Amino acid sequence: MQGVRRVLVVDDDDGVRTAVTWAFEADGFEVLAVDNGLSAMETIDGEVLSLVVLDLSLSGLGGLDILRRLRANESRNGQRHLPIIVLSGRDSETDRIIGLDLGADDYLVKPFSPGELAARARSVLRRSAEQAGGASAPFTPVGNGVEVDRTSRSVWVDGRSIELAAKEFDLLAYLVEHPRRACRRSELLAAVWSSDSDWQNESTVTEHVYRLRTKIETDPQNPKWLRTVRAVGYRWEG
Repeated sequence: MQGVRRVLVVDDDDGVRTAVTWAFEADGFEVLAVDNGLSAMETIDGEVLSLVVLDLSLSGLGGLDILRRLRANESRNGQRHLPIIVLSGRDSETDRIIGLDLGADDYLVKPFSPGELAARARSVLRRSAEQAGGASAPFTPVGNGVEVDRTSRSVWVDGRSIELAAKEFDLLAYLVEHPRRACRRSELLAAVWSSDSDWQNESTVTEHVYRLRTKIETDPQNPKWLRTVRAVGYRWEG
């Protein structure tokens, strides 16, 4: 990444802000730190940022609200994707799914190692740079009545527009890009969530496949496109 790497740290705990700031400064980042959601939005609007580290448990405007607003603004206005790592004291699978579904690039549960956070930040920024450099070209596969357009992040089934959450779209796009190939859950977890089974349960993939089927399949119990490959994972019948 060229130029100054500037990270915004949003957390209402002084100790966490200090520890995270030190870790990022030691890694060569310029750090801005705020303790509430409104200040976070003002900073995001007014600064050129490389990354946001966002606590979910903020008073007033919460972390999920910030994430939802930011991704909606990006989609509506065609803005670049700003990488976000969520920090949370909530370690349930449901909370992780919600955060990732709303567009978080990574999710770290407190307590955590500042060194691990910095390493994850490097990974998120590396992926973001790769995507900006070569993976953002329009991709619009058409077949069997299904169209997926990466540019507008739109999906149509038999001419009907389908509303998908962020990770639902990413999962569908990945599967459609690899038609008639059995994709393991571990592969999908790595490709779509940038995660692995040591950190995130593979049931995340299963849950998102279930949600996708309810939205794109005429009969989700007997799917036409998104098929299960027993003891392996899933296959897109393109």
